Amino acid sequence: MLADYSMRNPDVTPAATDPKLSVDIIKRLDGFTLQARLEASPGFTMLLGPSGGGKTTLLNCIAGLLRPDSGRVAIGSTVLFDSASRIDLPVEQRRLGYVFQALALFPHMTVEENVRYGIAKLPAARREQRIKSMLKSFRISHLAAHKVTAISGGERQRTALARSLVTDPRALLLDEPLTALDLATKSKILEDLREWNAAHSIPIVFVTHSPQEAFALGERVVMIEAGEVIAQGAPHEVLTSPRHQTVAQIVGFENMFDATVVEMHEHHGTMICQLGLSECRLEVPLISTSPGAAVRIAIRAGDVMIAAEPPRGLSARNVLSGRIRAIRREGVTVILAVDVGVDFEVHVTPSALEELGLVPGQQIWLVIKTYSCNLVEPRA
Repeated sequence: MLADYSMRNPDVTPAATDPKLSVDIIKRLDGFTLQARLEASPGFTMLLGPSGGGKTTLLNCIAGLLRPDSGRVAIGSTVLFDSASRIDLPVEQRRLGYVFQALALFPHMTVEENVRYGIAKLPAARREQRIKSMLKSFRISHLAAHKVTAISGGERQRTALARSLVTDPRALLLDEPLTALDLATKSKILEDLREWNAAHSIPIVFVTHSPQEAFALGERVVMIEAGEVIAQGAPHEVLTSPRHQTVAQIVGFENMFDATVVEMHEHHGTMICQLGLSECRLEVPLISTSPGAAVRIAIRAGDVMIAAEPPRGLSARNVLSGRIRAIRREGVTVILAVDVGVDFEVHVTPSALEELGLVPGQQIWLVIKTYSCNLVEPRA
């Protein structure tokens, strides 16, 4: 299978003015059902979620490598698949670029020959101009005569992107093609890809496992778990205040508690929840529920403040007394395990550890703001 493909056609036309990709499909595989409904406008739409959740299956259905059981896939007014109308365009007619994680460039070809492959039928003058422009856009002009086996990993990724985009696709599908690269190399490639797309304005659907990458790069984030889209929207909407346990865990909410609503304070916009079977209670944002209801609370370890003596005069509503069970260090982060009736993970800096004189067995107080407590839906 090629690392990218597109319609190999001498009459490639420019992308539509607003080539929004819309997907509403169901695909059943052995013991797994993908049911996805989403839209991707020009720019980066990031697909995020646990392994095995259906991200690659979704890309393959869009590309035409898998046929959905039902539904519709379209880019602007061009319908790629519609089960009701019995439309199912072949892969080569969909005019999509697809870069796989493995890349699979032709090892016996040079960089230029790999890029040339997708537009071999174009008239010579147009073909050469297109190749020259693409090599320049991805900063590999000086490598044109090199075999792809003789260039670096980052240069191979640039070659794969150039080979896919030289065909002027309607949309670009990326299945973690940059995973093996270091951060600096990846950032430079993404910067060039973003610059290219500023001029061409096509939807780019980008599978990633990195919430930081999704937040920094995406105009839109789609979260998939167990074959279902569980959240989608702007990165700050999906990732900053997650409303689903899976999203919370992926973006780094280390503390997750089952709790019971015990009091409702509608006039304050808050409610009191009891954590598990403990005596520990937290004030959290109000949701539509009632006393006795079971809820799930997610809190970032970095959002918990520590006091070495009983704090007073705070705006934060939650102050929990506990003892440090263990301390360990990971890089520049010090991780505390604290027993307050339930186990909390708390992150502090090495300087805070030293200044507060924190040691295992020490009594401390955790300070947590009400709106640092996120109410999330449990994992499917």
